[in-house]
Amino acid sequence: MCPIKVTGLEELETTLKDNVTLDDVRRIVKTNGERLVGAMVRQTTKSYVKGYTTGNTAGSINKAPIIENGGLTAIVKAQTEYVEYVEKGTRIMSPEPIVQPSLDIVAPQFFSDIKRVSK
Repeated sequence: MCPIKVTGLEELETTLKDNVTLDDVRRIVKTNGERLVGAMVRQTTKSYVKGYTTGNTAGSINKAPIIENGGLTAIVKAQTEYVEYVEKGTRIMSPEPIVQPSLDIVAPQFFSDIKRVSK
């Protein structure tokens, strides 16, 4: 899977410890993880338009986020063996990304939710 790095987590953690209960954060992580699942599935129909899609990638996306790290991590991934090639492209195929566009949709709401409960 394509690694995506989020920076600024230390500052966020300090702020959250001061203002928010972990139950609030767990709820936000789970809710936005679920939104990311839906966004990724929907994005396959927007990105895969070259006519040879079979629906395997959309079907391989986990149906619910995998929650780890005490509820503070949500993992959403497509599990086809070729998804990274489709996501990033190859020398003979242009990229057809689903992860980054989905994150671009869900991330603003996630950060908005975190800001809302940290005030």
